[in-house]
Amino acid sequence: MTQEICKPGFERVAEAFVDNLQNNGEVGASVCVTVDGETVVDLWGGVADPKTGAAWEADTVSVVFSCTKGATALCAHVLASRGQLDLDAPVVEQWPEFGQNGKEHVTTRMMLDHSAGVPALRARLKDSGPYEWDYMTGLLAAEQPFWQPGTRNGYHGFTFGWTVGEMVRRASSKSLGTFFREEIAEPLGLDFWIGLPEAIEPRVAPILAYPLKAEDAKTPFLRDLATDKQSIPFLFYMNVGAWRAGGANTRAGRAAEIGAANGVTNARGLAGMYRPLANGGGPLVDAATLARMGEVSMATHDDATLRIPTRFAPGFMKSMDNRRRSLGARIFGEDVDSVILGSAAFGHVGAGGSLGFADPAAGLSFGYTMNQMGPGLLMNRRGQSLVDATYQSLGYRSKDGGVWMR
Repeated sequence: MTQEICKPGFERVAEAFVDNLQNNGEVGASVCVTVDGETVVDLWGGVADPKTGAAWEADTVSVVFSCTKGATALCAHVLASRGQLDLDAPVVEQWPEFGQNGKEHVTTRMMLDHSAGVPALRARLKDSGPYEWDYMTGLLAAEQPFWQPGTRNGYHGFTFGWTVGEMVRRASSKSLGTFFREEIAEPLGLDFWIGLPEAIEPRVAPILAYPLKAEDAKTPFLRDLATDKQSIPFLFYMNVGAWRAGGANTRAGRAAEIGAANGVTNARGLAGMYRPLANGGGPLVDAATLARMGEVSMATHDDATLRIPTRFAPGFMKSMDNRRRSLGARIFGEDVDSVILGSAAFGHVGAGGSLGFADPAAGLSFGYTMNQMGPGLLMNRRGQSLVDATYQSLGYRSKDGGVWMR
């Protein structure tokens, strides 16, 4: 049986983890940290399923929502490193059908950094739509962009899985989930799936939704969601077929390949995926590809979808300090709508607050998963407290500049 790990010098991470369970509303969770390839923290605890009282065990996994985007993006970068996918070539060279209605010059890089112009679909999705790959890629190929591609960005919160995912499929001749399993998860020994095998279902902790109230609809994102059914926030959040009605807690929702949203893993899986990227690229990507993966390629003061300032590398989030820049931070707490990392770090937040990232400058990889979702659009105090404790354990002194600094 896997043993919990907390190496000397990282006690404050364990203290923050316990504090979350005792005082910050955590129900069940896991956190894992590696430094220079060595696992220095691997902890889990709490309750996996409040209905049964089942404990969160060493091998418990859960849906990690948009942390899945990091896995999907990594598939694209692995192919780019091998010379099988040119991120800056027009998508139509491999996916001709996508070049409709003004999308002729979209590149895979634009898909990765959320500037491709298709952050949502206007046509109402059928319930089973997100579970049918060809249906979703067909709609996206025909969709008219919401802006001229490449000129701005808006989080492609759900569509990312089929835009980038289809490029992975065409470049590799394997489905996204198959490529990820065969080329990344299995070689690295990760419990991480995009398209969950039925045999793993007994290990899955159900997701517990955060109870938003009508009076919470004060932020730009929530106002758009509540008042404008043609807005990008509404279409992104609501027009997702059966996924909207608790799809993360259904067999169909976990079995499908939804490369933006339904990856299943735990903290060990997230930290393990980013471990090679924190240490030169390992068997996954070459040095040039790794350098590109961490560089900001698109940023804005008003993301067209999330309606907050955002910063993206190709497929990954960079440190985003919105503690004084978002209304959500003033309503729900300062860590909401932010994810504060080191300046070299790149990774991805998942809805409710899960997170995985690599920081090559620190030789650091990090994973955090939980079942109780929190408020806001990015992190909340539980996950950020674990990130903060990790950087402090490495001798970093301050995040006042919007990134963790030594």
